[in-house]
Amino acid sequence: MAHKHAHVIIFIETMSTKYPVTYSVDYPDRSLNRLTTFFRIFIALPILILLGTVTQLAVSQHGAHSSTVLAGSGGLLYLGPLLMILFRQKYPRWWFDWNLELLRFINRVGVYMLLMDDHYPSTDEDQAVHLNMTYPNVKTELNRWLPLIKWFLAIPHYFVLFFLDIAAVIVTIIAWFAIIFTGHYPRSLFDFVINVIRWNLRVVGYAFILITDIYPPFQLED
Repeated sequence: MAHKHAHVIIFIETMSTKYPVTYSVDYPDRSLNRLTTFFRIFIALPILILLGTVTQLAVSQHGAHSSTVLAGSGGLLYLGPLLMILFRQKYPRWWFDWNLELLRFINRVGVYMLLMDDHYPSTDEDQAVHLNMTYPNVKTELNRWLPLIKWFLAIPHYFVLFFLDIAAVIVTIIAWFAIIFTGHYPRSLFDFVINVIRWNLRVVGYAFILITDIYPPFQLED
């Protein structure tokens, strides 16, 4: 009987534990700027160009006797952490911080492009976007061999997210019209887009920046 109770307690604790990737966006409970919403894609060009210069870190520099290749995909450090986890069971803190801060910046720009905030994206302030990831204790929390196949294990998520991302784009188009005519982003549509972004980020945290071995849940809710 005590054994059963122990299992129930463990199950409840597991269910109540938050996923190591958390994400939220403050709902703009106010009238949004209709003019900047209408011309958003043009107004955002400078910050998009800046983001492009930051994320283009997969650069090869060929010298007479050497070549340097940095980072992995879109500026996120992937190969370095994978090798460090595999051979040294370490995840350098500055690599973790780089990935987290870059994802925060990307998401501030993304939220602006998705019309969820009309404040111009900051390069360093959180603004309305709140993204946090738990720094892993590699030796106790991460399997050193799992990073080799996480991208493969996440394939079911790719299929689901393909359709969810399309739905999020359609929702954004509907929201564009809603803001132009009413000045407000419908709350239900806003929450749906947040949930889709959160799902994407959990998969990124698991499969590509390798901060957790906990498989991402198939759910839109937080």
